[in-house]
Amino acid sequence: MYEKTAGECLYGLLSRISPLSSEAMELAALTWSHVAKPLFSLGILEEDVIKIAGISSSPSVDIGKRALIIMCGDNGIVEEGVTQTGQEVTAVVTENMTDGNSSVCLMAERAGVDVFPVDIGVCRDLRSGTRNPLIRKKLAYGTKNFRKEPAMSRETAVSAIAAGLCMAGELKEKGYRLIATGEMGIGNTTTSSAVAAMLLGRDPAEMTGRGAGLSDEGLRKKVSVIREAVKRYEAQCRDAIDVIACVGGLDLAGLTGVFLGGAVYRIPVLIDGFISGTAALAAAKLAPSACDYMLATHVSAEPAGKMILEELGLKPFVAAGMCLGEGTGAVASIPLLDMALEVYTKMSTFQDIRIEEYKQW
Repeated sequence: MYEKTAGECLYGLLSRISPLSSEAMELAALTWSHVAKPLFSLGILEEDVIKIAGISSSPSVDIGKRALIIMCGDNGIVEEGVTQTGQEVTAVVTENMTDGNSSVCLMAERAGVDVFPVDIGVCRDLRSGTRNPLIRKKLAYGTKNFRKEPAMSRETAVSAIAAGLCMAGELKEKGYRLIATGEMGIGNTTTSSAVAAMLLGRDPAEMTGRGAGLSDEGLRKKVSVIREAVKRYEAQCRDAIDVIACVGGLDLAGLTGVFLGGAVYRIPVLIDGFISGTAALAAAKLAPSACDYMLATHVSAEPAGKMILEELGLKPFVAAGMCLGEGTGAVASIPLLDMALEVYTKMSTFQDIRIEEYKQW
């Protein structure tokens, strides 16, 4: 009997992506127009509420149950000295996340977000705390050093993308209405810079920043390593999956799947910063309509952050100079959406207060 490959199954799922509900979006826009305030005065927040209505096919927007997926994995490229810290930090921080003791976990608790740390490729076996139990989807003990060989096989990249896609579906089944994306993996600004440079056809120097505090010399080395890899692999890459396999990371691949899963299962997915944005870009290259299911939250301080959002045609509603990762920017943005929805659902209409509505000129 003929058996489908993992890649064929993936593309079969992507064929299920459908357009946003124009009817729900029109009704949401109409609701905003009746709210007793100046038209469009909440800017991008209004636009994103309308978009969420289109995603959920209902003008009754509800994001009360929300999740943060943190994909955690190690990157072999750290062997080249492109990071300030060693690979062991990935495991320590991931374990801390399961205890609820990391930057994003503390922020998520305040924002009412459930945290799901995922070991998709950390370089050692991990213990799990009870606060945010570890989800074990390890595909390898880190990737290979892409300066010497491809980071992973295409099959492994597909498996990582599928893992993220399935997680989005599982959370949708559990009643989650919004997914934020985060990551943990020493060296992943290097992998993301390489992937973004290849997907956008840009000079690696434009796409590469200091990550977690590189010196000038360290930054020059990082750019050189990425430039060498782009030259080596670009001719053999047919699509975004090949790019991820050659120079990406398992965390990045898993997040790519989460963005695709959002589109397949009709759940809005929040882009965090540069690494999350690179995964969103890869997802958009594989399924352009997946962009309709993404919301940009903030502009990363990494050089390529703004360029990626411009390529995706998405507008963020926070500019705070953040570059911490873990999903911190996405989680920090959720209370703003909550506030916008308070206005959308509870504020008096012009009819309620008996004054004439604003007109659009």
